Amino acid sequence: MNLKNQHVIVLGAGRSGRAAAALAVRRGAEVTVHDVADAITGLPEGVGQVAQANVQTGEASQCDVLVISPGIDGESDFVQAYAKNAGELIGEIELASRFYDGRIVAITGTNGKTTTTELVQRMLSHAGITCLACGNYGVPFAEVVLLDEPPKSVALELSSFQLETIDTFHAHVVIWLNFSADHMDRYSTLESYKAAKLRVFENLTSDDVVVVRAGEDLSEAGKITAEQFTFSTEHDAMFTLRDQWICLDDVKLVDLSVSRLRGLHNAENAMAAYAACRAVGVTATQANDSLRGFAPPLHRCELVRTLDGVEYINDSKATNLHALDSALRSQLRPIVLIAGGKQKGLDYAPLLDRLESTTKAVIVFGEISNQLAETFAPLPSRIPVSISASLDEAVCSAADVSEHGDTVLFSPGTSSFDMFNGYEERGAAFRTLVNALK
Repeated sequence: MNLKNQHVIVLGAGRSGRAAAALAVRRGAEVTVHDVADAITGLPEGVGQVAQANVQTGEASQCDVLVISPGIDGESDFVQAYAKNAGELIGEIELASRFYDGRIVAITGTNGKTTTTELVQRMLSHAGITCLACGNYGVPFAEVVLLDEPPKSVALELSSFQLETIDTFHAHVVIWLNFSADHMDRYSTLESYKAAKLRVFENLTSDDVVVVRAGEDLSEAGKITAEQFTFSTEHDAMFTLRDQWICLDDVKLVDLSVSRLRGLHNAENAMAAYAACRAVGVTATQANDSLRGFAPPLHRCELVRTLDGVEYINDSKATNLHALDSALRSQLRPIVLIAGGKQKGLDYAPLLDRLESTTKAVIVFGEISNQLAETFAPLPSRIPVSISASLDEAVCSAADVSEHGDTVLFSPGTSSFDMFNGYEERGAAFRTLVNALK
């Protein structure tokens, strides 16, 4: 891609937008960042800016390349106003990929992406293949490309928002973890959400590798010519779990007991990561060594403390049904569940069977609390469902009803933006409240 003397407009002045602007400038483009904010700060040297951008600003603009940040809906009137007079519309991931010569391991799915991305980075790096985690987790892909010595490979976490704006993007290994309803506040149908995710398979060749959870339906992706490997803790697959060992065709290869990974969902994340890294030359011994002491990222089934025999688990990163269901499935003790947050238009009724078999009490809070209480009302009377006005009140209620041998599981099942600025802030608040219990 030749950007010399091209006019590039970047929509969005967040970290990925600034990285895209810096990359385009380095490649010789004239770059302007547009943002709806009243003021824009922190832009790279040589980049122009337009604050308070709107539809009228877009209609009056003209550019050779329009780069949009993933948080901006490409179908919105705002973006379409700019797109009318743009030669090409792409995202930061697409832009960065055109200037990266290393190996791309792309990780997508509804849940488990971040843990799997960290595992891929750890395994490849331990095997002597330089690797950085980037994309939807870690740093923007464009920042990696801008390094004086970019790594030989990237563990690239991809959200549906980022995949909406790819074109020629080509991954050498694709990990498809799972798919379930999410982001229905952005997508009009479940099918459109899945269609965005499935774009990760575009441009694959027979020389590439796909790692997919057994039972996932990829038929809508069309014919995939890449070699495929399956994994699962529940279904027949090539990679399976036995006695805390990842097995390939029943041969024990990787010992998960050396890590701090908890639950079947994390075992599947490790399976997917190992299958992908094995495809690029990582041995079982190297994978084993890399796992020693590994703990999942904060806010994902994180043990905060054990108080009076009760475990308190922070799973604030569970922002949809599938993540909540995975957390419930992963626990071995009776659960007092704290759930709730922003209204995202999701149906929680499919969780009833899982809740009945795993929980002894459910406490809901946040914008969605009344809906959850109504949805969970059919649960047996032995599983009380109560509403708390705040997370503080919910933690106190959970402490009151839990007993020695129980787990208080904070797994909201939806996003945090009704009360918090993100799942990290929400998880940190839960951790602080739990540590204050006496």
